[in-house]
Amino acid sequence: MAGYVRKTVLSPNEALERASEILPERVGLERSKASGHAATYSGREGTVTLSAHRHSLYTEVTAETDRLRTSRLDYEVQKFLNCLPYEVGDRGGPGSGDPTRA
Repeated sequence: MAGYVRKTVLSPNEALERASEILPERVGLERSKASGHAATYSGREGTVTLSAHRHSLYTEVTAETDRLRTSRLDYEVQKFLNCLPYEVGDRGGPGSGDPTRA
């Protein structure tokens, strides 16, 4: 019921690989479907479908969840998208207000 979009310098494959590392650990989701440009993760918290498509210098990553914007799943999906590096040389990662920032 909620959708989010993030541009990143990562390739579509790199963005989806990062999702497969982060989402299962953070939210307990398991990948239920995957293709070259999309993946669906499901679990107790809900379902999220990610798609990643290259447009010139950037990849556009779209996340669609089946929950309200105030759900834990949506919060974690937003955090995941913010971890994707936006510009060349950007490390990505938690923002300055995130208590898990190292």
